[in-house]
Amino acid sequence: MANNRPDIVLDRFDRQILDILQSQGRISNQALAEAVNLSPSPCLRRVRALEAAGLITGYRAEVDARRLGYGLGVVLHISMDQHTPERFANFEARVAELPEVTECLLITGQEADYQLRIWAVDMDDYQRLLLQHITRIDGVSGVHSSFVLRRVLPARGLPAR
Repeated sequence: MANNRPDIVLDRFDRQILDILQSQGRISNQALAEAVNLSPSPCLRRVRALEAAGLITGYRAEVDARRLGYGLGVVLHISMDQHTPERFANFEARVAELPEVTECLLITGQEADYQLRIWAVDMDDYQRLLLQHITRIDGVSGVHSSFVLRRVLPARGLPAR
């Protein structure tokens, strides 16, 4: 496997910081510093350096889609009619405008070109999103929907290597 970070060397403190921040994004710098056995100033410098290096790409709250009224989770596979940079760029730009799309992946190994994760209020809302928006994007030639029955494993962080 190719190393995608040849200029970044992580020591045990950096790895511990990344592991903790992935599961406890709201932890205070003081508590983080104590957890990794550093004083607060060096700990904050390390966090800022990890951010500047692009290893930490952001912070966000995880919300319960169902409690927000989204009762239908969908994994949608999209096939494109042409594999051109223009078609892909247009599709990606249009999908980015749809707030119900929570993830868009360009994939290989399937008959599909893209995999979308979508949340809709109900089947009528999903039908509206699909027929009025997604299938009207130039180049979309096929869609295959799978409905989420339950989340088996919640989103989680990656082990810092």
